[in-house]
This record gives sequence, structure tokens and C-alpha cells, in this order.
Amino acid sequence: MIVLLSPAKTIDCTAMDHASSASQPAFLEEAEYLVHKLAKFSSKKLQSLMKISPELAELNVERYRNWHAPFHPGNASPCIECFQGEVYRGLDAKTFKQPDLEFAQRHLRILSGLYGVLRPLDLMQPYRLEMGTKWPITPTKRNLYTYWGDRIAQAIAADAEGAVVNLASQEYSKAVQRDALKAPIIDIEFKDLVGDQFKVLGTYAKHARGAMARFAIKRQITDPEGLKDFNAGGYLYTENLSTETTWVFTRDHHSTPSDV
Repeated sequence: MIVLLSPAKTIDCTAMDHASSASQPAFLEEAEYLVHKLAKFSSKKLQSLMKISPELAELNVERYRNWHAPFHPGNASPCIECFQGEVYRGLDAKTFKQPDLEFAQRHLRILSGLYGVLRPLDLMQPYRLEMGTKWPITPTKRNLYTYWGDRIAQAIAADAEGAVVNLASQEYSKAVQRDALKAPIIDIEFKDLVGDQFKVLGTYAKHARGAMARFAIKRQITDPEGLKDFNAGGYLYTENLSTETTWVFTRDHHSTPSDV
């Protein structure tokens, strides 16, 4: 079983607790090609391309101009320690012990606009490049989806034994070409009761995605059926709203996600 997560916009690569066991990204050469192009952009052009503030544009101009391979613990950090944000607060990887990290390395994959797909201990340098960015990379590669093509799916398929559990956002999961994946995929949705309808509430759903990934890692779950026992934050598997390929977890009140 492989679990998919989205990356986070907020990145801090200063922590390096697990640098000694770090690994290399599978698509470092492809990432380097993108960085080579991005490093030529002015702050103003980057701001327009990515729809970000002038301050963030300046930060990322500096990031891309300083980005360089090869990666090693002196210039890069394991990605699981870099990504911040609500999903990664739910994952809470800083509390993982060595067996947790080893399991995560085999069973968790983080999708990325720049790096394609990352294992938790893959080294990375900070960046900003959302998968949905409307950037004509070449005349035939009009965006990152066409740039990556089926490479992300092929990399996941090579490691998948059984189902792929999609906890990534739609923006990122679209980068995984399902016909190339050649593995059953289960989409997970988290919904809260709002009035008389169940709806996806962004921040809560993001936290729950990370919490479910944590649940799978801490319990070393390799059969997706085990995820139906997930109940962090009060979410429960809801059979009557689920299908064979889309599993829905609901709750009828807001509560602080519990430890898993």
C-alpha cells in the first residue's frame, strides 16, 4: 500500500534530525531542469507566474538562484522535516521513531511540482512551485502536468504492492495518471456536517489527511481496510456515503484532532 500526500507551500529546511538516513529524489535531474529555467525569472515575473506577494517572489528568486545539486546533508534536508502547514501538523513527523520513518519511507509518497514525487527521507532544497501553476515550460509542455507526464505514476507503481490511497488534494492527485498507475486507487474524503449537509472544510480536511497518514504509519497498516478504523478528530468511516473507490469519513461536530 502506498499513501499519497500533497506538499505544503510553507517550507522550513533548517531541521536535519534524520539527515544521516536521507535518500536522493528519484527525479533530481528533472527538477534541476525546471530550476534552471526558474532561476532566470525576475522577481516581478515570478510574482506574476505564481500569483504571490513581492516578498515571496524575492524569497523564491533567491531560492532558485541558490539551488544546486548534488544534494547532501550539508545543503539539503529530508523533505518530511521541511514541509509545514496543516497536513504536516496532522502528520506530526517530528515525533516519529526510527521504525515509523522506515515504514513511511516504504509506504508514503509526497507529490511535488518541482520534484515530482518524494519519499519522506528524500533530501530537498526549499522551493515554491505549485503543481497547478500555469507555466508553459516548453512549446510542447504547456504545464507541469504535461511536463511530468506518466513519470510520477510509473514511480509510484514501481513501489506499490496493492492499493494506492489518495490523501492528496485534487491539484496534486491529477498529476498521477491513473491509467499508467496500474494499481487500484482509493480516494479519501473528509466531510463535516454543515447545516443538514456534509461538506469538505479545507483546514479540517487537510489536518485529517495528515492524521490518517500518521495513523497508517504508526500502526504499520499495509491493507487499506485497516484505515476504516481511523477516528482521529472525531471522523468516522461512513459506509452509506462511500463507494468501492471513494471512502468518506464524516463527523457532526468540530473537535480537536486526537493523538493517533
